[in-house]
Amino acid sequence: MNKPPTWFYVVAALALLWNLAGCTAFVADLQLTPEDLARLPEAQQALYRERPLWALVATGIAVIGGALGCICLLLRKRWATGLLIASLLGVLAQDVGLFVMMDHLKAASGVAPLLQGVVLLVAIGLVPLAGYANARGWTT
Repeated sequence: MNKPPTWFYVVAALALLWNLAGCTAFVADLQLTPEDLARLPEAQQALYRERPLWALVATGIAVIGGALGCICLLLRKRWATGLLIASLLGVLAQDVGLFVMMDHLKAASGVAPLLQGVVLLVAIGLVPLAGYANARGWTT
């Protein structure tokens, strides 16, 4: 097994922090009470009311799979690839859920679609990074 360069560890660590932030947001989302939701603008309340359960599950798969995949990258484990693919699929399913509710999403915030685009790009980028690490012999 070859030792990866420093940049690999830096990228994997930053990606882990990114995914841990996603996990934190996901847990905070799950802990919203009806009182918390009532304080949100009506457009955001509509997003929460109409969000399908599968979209919430997809978000969990995306952030938890991404965090575990990045941990595996840092530990130089080959199964990081599978976890990061699962995370990417979760992001794609989450995006379908958001686009189904696009009218509410536009009303909620102009930043949300931009942030979701960044989430998608990071998830896409991590899959080839894991494949590259596997191909270079950096993982076992």
